[in-house]
Amino acid sequence: CQNERSQHKNRASAWKMLRSRLARIEEEKMEAEQAQKYKDQAKVGFGSQIRNYFLHPDQRVKDSRTGYSVGNFQSVLDGNIDEFLEAYLKWRVKSPA
Repeated sequence: CQNERSQHKNRASAWKMLRSRLARIEEEKMEAEQAQKYKDQAKVGFGSQIRNYFLHPDQRVKDSRTGYSVGNFQSVLDGNIDEFLEAYLKWRVKSPA
């Protein structure tokens, strides 16, 4: 990089170019990491819910992952989900991680 007559100016411009290249490389690295994080996120959409609530006519709640089902939906809506948590923990132990 010899655009100037002075060695000091050439050195300064070379350092400036080097720093800008390093900054660009670092920025591309950060963007790639962010893209990977976004790619690894769980997809949210119709059909990805964990529990299904059938309030009419069956009046039951079913966990899609474990297959566990409860006929007393009102209890689940009131916050009593211990049975679902136990079923999930049993399912999690059985399934490969």
